[in-house]
Parts: sequence; structure tokens; C-alpha cells
Amino acid sequence: MTPVPFAYRRATSVQEAISLLTEHGEEAKAIAGGHSLLPIMKLRFAAPELLVDLGGIPDLDHIRVEGDEMVLGALARHSDLELSALLREEVPLLAHTAGLVGDCQIRHRGTLGGSVAHGDPSADLPATLVALRATVVVDGPGGRRTVPVDHFYTGFLETALAPDELVVELRVPRTGDAPWGYQKFRRRGIDWAIVGVAYQSEPGAGGIGLVNMGPTTLRAAAAEEALRAGADPAQVAALADQDTAPVGDASGSPEYRRHLARVLLSRALAGRNSS
Repeated sequence: MTPVPFAYRRATSVQEAISLLTEHGEEAKAIAGGHSLLPIMKLRFAAPELLVDLGGIPDLDHIRVEGDEMVLGALARHSDLELSALLREEVPLLAHTAGLVGDCQIRHRGTLGGSVAHGDPSADLPATLVALRATVVVDGPGGRRTVPVDHFYTGFLETALAPDELVVELRVPRTGDAPWGYQKFRRRGIDWAIVGVAYQSEPGAGGIGLVNMGPTTLRAAAAEEALRAGADPAQVAALADQDTAPVGDASGSPEYRRHLARVLLSRALAGRNSS
């Protein structure tokens, strides 16, 4: 299948990209790696009149430490995160999860900002950012603003981004060697997760994020509360699916997904990771 005809502009700065998005409004879409937007354009679920390519914007793929946080540019590719020695040392959960996204081709094209902005509840990285209590940095005509990741996802494939705004950066607490775990269940290595669970134990910053357990990326709030109260891992895992709303499809029923969430959280709490 092919997308409907569209115009193309390659921005060379964040401000140029914002100006183009402002000028064309909802008829324009930003694109970086293209692995989220292009498939839905080919299916004609999206038909933007203009694509604004962010790939030529310099200095937006940084991975650096600032105080107690890791600061990650929106154009950092999944492979950059996976292979960064600095990120593996400072936030190993995020580096590990990035290495589980799709296949090598996807990881070498897909970007962190693209995955976050697309808002797909089946994606690995947004749930990991929820577990890490990350902050999304957004730039637009009104300047930069920060959005806690818990407030960023507003519906299925919907986010707090305005049509003329861009995700430019993610800020993630440094967790060091604090315990963590990431589990996802899929039929083949390159498939989307049927269910996934990200767990980070860092006191005051850690949490549990869920993949594909509702219309948006979700936090397992009841399980987190039980964890803070000192419940044993089995009691915590039993609450993984509380207040979730998984849907049924060819990959599994809602009940099957709820069961998977509980099993995967028990494994993640034990520090067992998907590979």
C-alpha cells in the first residue's frame, strides 16, 4: 500500500521545524526515523499534507548527565541508547529496554522522541519511562515546557503535544545499580509485546510501567503502593492488572493479558529480564 501524496521539508533547526508545523497546523506531521508514522500513512490511517523531517537537526541526539538526571535528546536512536556505556551505567533499565525494540534495522532508525510522541501503548520505551518517572521536554511557539510522563499520554495514540510542538528531550533520574527488571511477552522477537512490564526500584523515583494493558501506557499504581508498603513480591505481582483495561484481539483475551501482567511483574521484581 502507498500513502496519499504529500509535500516534504527537511528542517535544519528546531525553530524551523516549529515554524513549519505552526504554518501548516494539523495538516503537517513531524517525522524522524519514520517507523511509527510511515506504516500508518501506508495504511492511510494518516494522510498529512506535509512531512517535516527532523533528521537534519544537529545536536538533538545527546546522551549526557546533568546533576541527578540523564538528559536524552529526542533524536537519540534506539541503538544509541542500547549501546551507550554511559546510559548502561546510569540507567541500565532504559538501555536494556532499547535493545529489545524491534530488530536491528528498527533500532538503527527509530528514535526515542518518535517513540514517545507516537503514544502507542504497545511500545516498550514509554512504559519504561513511566517506571523511571521521566519528564518530557517539549518545544513550541510558546517556548519550552516540561510534562511529567504520567501526564503526557492522554488517549490511544494521543498525547499532550499540540500540533505545533515537538518532543526535544527526555529527562530521566539516574538510578545506577538499583534493582530493575523488564519483561515482555511476544510471539516472535520482532513482534510488539502482547504485554510488557518495566520495574525500577529507585526510592522516590522508581515505579512500574505497563505495556499494552489499556488505551495508553499505564502505571501499575496499586502494585507500586503495595511495594512501598512492604508487601512481598507475590502480593505486589497480584496487583499488576488492577485498574487496567486490556482489550482482546488475535493475540490474546483481556483475561490472558491480565494473567501475563501478573506473571511478568513477578519475574521483573525478581530481576529477570527478557532477552
